[in-house]
Amino acid sequence: MNVQSATEKAASTAHSVADGVLDSAKEAVNVTRRAASNTLDKAEASVDSLKDGVNPAIDDLAARAQELANRGINYCAETSERARRQLNQVADTTTRYVVDQPGKSLLIAAAAGAAFATIIFLSRDSSARRRDY
Repeated sequence: MNVQSATEKAASTAHSVADGVLDSAKEAVNVTRRAASNTLDKAEASVDSLKDGVNPAIDDLAARAQELANRGINYCAETSERARRQLNQVADTTTRYVVDQPGKSLLIAAAAGAAFATIIFLSRDSSARRRDY
């Protein structure tokens, strides 16, 4: 019976060692899980922090873009208004000149029309010659 009790003792010891190894493995898994969870929590906090920092930067860029767009719109409106005023001044000046100098105005208009017609005629003639080649 000595052998049998030695065998039982060895089996019991093996079970105890195996249970100890399993318990150690379970504890190692739990420690690893906690470490991974802590790492993920830290990563999430870092992402939230970055997100909080990026949102104001995006808002600032959007505000600057809106400001530049408003400046551009205002500049175009002012330039358009200035051009309209100058065009009205030119039209008023031309009208006064035509009223004061109708003969000269008629001759200038005829000369301008003739020059324009000549330019159109010459450009069509040269276009026709280029197509023939």
